[in-house]
Amino acid sequence: MSIHPSASRLLAASHALPQPHQTRPEGSLTLLKDAVLLRGRAHEACGGARCSFALWLAGATYGPVVWISAPQENAHLNPDGICEFADPARFLWVSPSRQDDILWVMEEALRCGGAPLVVAELPSPPAITPVRRLHMAAASGATAAPDGLPPLGLLLTPGAGGAQGIESRWSMQPAHHARQRCWQLELLRARAQPPRQWKITQAAPRRPLVEPPGGKESHQLANPPAQQKAAALPRLRGASAAPLPP
Repeated sequence: MSIHPSASRLLAASHALPQPHQTRPEGSLTLLKDAVLLRGRAHEACGGARCSFALWLAGATYGPVVWISAPQENAHLNPDGICEFADPARFLWVSPSRQDDILWVMEEALRCGGAPLVVAELPSPPAITPVRRLHMAAASGATAAPDGLPPLGLLLTPGAGGAQGIESRWSMQPAHHARQRCWQLELLRARAQPPRQWKITQAAPRRPLVEPPGGKESHQLANPPAQQKAAALPRLRGASAAPLPP
């Protein structure tokens, strides 16, 4: 099995895209003051709004985004929901014919270095060996990356997650209030950061997700609370489906 030729061409074309001016190579992706993801590593996101977390990362990066998932009949991310965070035209959708090939495709996409963000939807958390391979592939991707920065891998897992050997594990749950778009973000595990949680909001589409003005500072968690069940990012099931907020 191999990635479709059109995918290879798109990843190669990313080298010709204009890149933002960099005064120095950045080894991490900063979402909030204390919410940082190390590049060149594989991370995990769980919770009802884990797809929104992935789209948040997409909006914080430049260039193509490779999104890998198992074939699902009449089910895909709502482009109107994607627009709230990033340009849907940046996304390259890859659906391996076999579910077991999802991690292999992710590894190859990270090693290619053409996409700064590679996302994979998984039915269950992977074991430690494939995660270690993802770390190595992401680290080596800096050699071919057009901006010299290593790509970032993100695994989307159900429930409370649990991938072994992951660099960090995040949980994001929707906490919308009336027409205000809000989420509960938690850092459940990280190699170099203590557990934390934030309440975040988005003032308007394509605007950064931030802590609300006058809100309390993020705080460390001695024992992160159990995950709450919530609706995931809406998916279209037919052309007549109305777009919903993620």
